[in-house]
Amino acid sequence: MSSKYLKILPLAMILALGIMDHAQAAPNNNTKDKPAPSQPTSGSENPAGDNNDLRPLTQADSLLSFQGAQKLMGEASQAINSGNYEVATEKLQQARRIFNQLSNYHLQLANSFSGIDPKVFDSQRTSALSTGQMRDEATYQLALVHRAQNKPELAVPLLIQVIQSQNPSSVLGQKSYQQLYELGFVSTPYATSSPGSTPAPAPTSNAPTPK
Repeated sequence: MSSKYLKILPLAMILALGIMDHAQAAPNNNTKDKPAPSQPTSGSENPAGDNNDLRPLTQADSLLSFQGAQKLMGEASQAINSGNYEVATEKLQQARRIFNQLSNYHLQLANSFSGIDPKVFDSQRTSALSTGQMRDEATYQLALVHRAQNKPELAVPLLIQVIQSQNPSSVLGQKSYQQLYELGFVSTPYATSSPGSTPAPAPTSNAPTPK
């Protein structure tokens, strides 16, 4: 499976690095550590998109854009609803790869501008966090699709990657651990797990979509 070779940068590492660098770059500027994926930033990093922005990497048909990866996620959802898990797997793998690349590139740019331009640093760090969060969402959904296909051996490493990236106490981390428990990979329930169980659908059902 080609996706196992992806280099996953944990969000916890991004946050830790961002806090240290931001203290040097802009001590008086408070930045949220984990913005929502849809939080707009400036320029080509705007996850929400801009209908008037015609630059090539802001378009949904781009192979390296937030909008393009979101489009793939939407196509994956349509494939899941129609029971076509093979297509859903392909689309989610592509989206996951794009989000991962974007997260790495934005983090590299943030590091380059640390101590030079606080605005650029903050924008790039926010984009790294946003795309990293979406990468983990795509990874979790891909794991659920593999579970629906009765391929737990493919779901387990993906779920572990989400836990490592998000940390076990996050909502997505707790859901991923619950999946590992339901699959029988772990035998000890996570005591502080609050989200409800997300049972995998049978291969003929419609929606292995996380709640």
